Amino acid sequence: MSILSGNAGRQFLLHAPFSFSPQACALLELGRALRDSGYSFTTVTPATHARVRARCERVWARDLCDIFGWSRPFQADALSPRLLKLMMEAGIAQPHRDGWRATLRASSLGGQLYFHSAYPTSDADAVFFGPDTYRFARALRAELDLMDVRGQQVRRAADIGAGSGAGAVEVALRYLQAEVLALDINDQALQLCEVNAALAQLGNIRTRHSDLLQDTAGDFDLLVSNPPYLLDAGERRYRHGGGELGAGLSLRLLEQSITRLAPGGSLLLYTGVAIVGGQDPFLQRAGQMLKRAGLRWTYEEIDPDVFGEELEEPAYRAADRIAAVWLKATRPQH
Repeated sequence: MSILSGNAGRQFLLHAPFSFSPQACALLELGRALRDSGYSFTTVTPATHARVRARCERVWARDLCDIFGWSRPFQADALSPRLLKLMMEAGIAQPHRDGWRATLRASSLGGQLYFHSAYPTSDADAVFFGPDTYRFARALRAELDLMDVRGQQVRRAADIGAGSGAGAVEVALRYLQAEVLALDINDQALQLCEVNAALAQLGNIRTRHSDLLQDTAGDFDLLVSNPPYLLDAGERRYRHGGGELGAGLSLRLLEQSITRLAPGGSLLLYTGVAIVGGQDPFLQRAGQMLKRAGLRWTYEEIDPDVFGEELEEPAYRAADRIAAVWLKATRPQH
């Protein structure tokens, strides 16, 4: 296993403990080439993405952001022969008329680059990345800063429903000596998470196929999660929370996490909740569970209005709004 010096003089493991296929190696090389070119892209909501694409008359991509950000079709002369060759080898160049279309996007967050599904994310196994990811990462960093001040130790952590791996990467960068598990039931997500972890030059992330925490053993000093929380008619994995108003998965995650925190360990959960008649049904259920378990916890609305377009769906006819919330639960030391 070879070693590479990081930008700040730290030593990173160049190869994470993954056995990469030739396609994954090509995708990793493509990511490095994009990063070295200065590529940067901020992923917006699907509604905003559709509006931006619709107002532009041109069809073909003219630069890398059009190709890997806005998911526009492109012709061979829109990028270098080397990048096109890497796309072909990675299997992400899909024929489109007399050109091509990238089947993945690449987004920037906290100085890192993440591959995830191209627009539109209509496939059942699509890998999500968007504004929720940015809110989740910002809240997570702030919480990790507080944990550092308090001297809280993290030796074993997990990102539950890791998706592209943004949460796992944030934790692994902060705690280089910790074992960080990236858990998901979506094999496509796990494959991209491995590439994204290698792009971040991290060797302490391990991916594992797991339905929440069911398929992994042991206790954790830190659990983080940004699970699906909407009611999706197609029940796409990255989006559908199930249960009452989409809260089913978040409640099941909370129930499992309560029993898997080591003494002093914390759960950091970013999720969305439907507010009905001014009341938060998720908070009521979660509060009862946490009280019974004897955990210390805090709860905060960090965005009062997300995915407002969902209120037009019959499933949300009684909801006032959908809010993004942040829950921290900690098991006492004794």
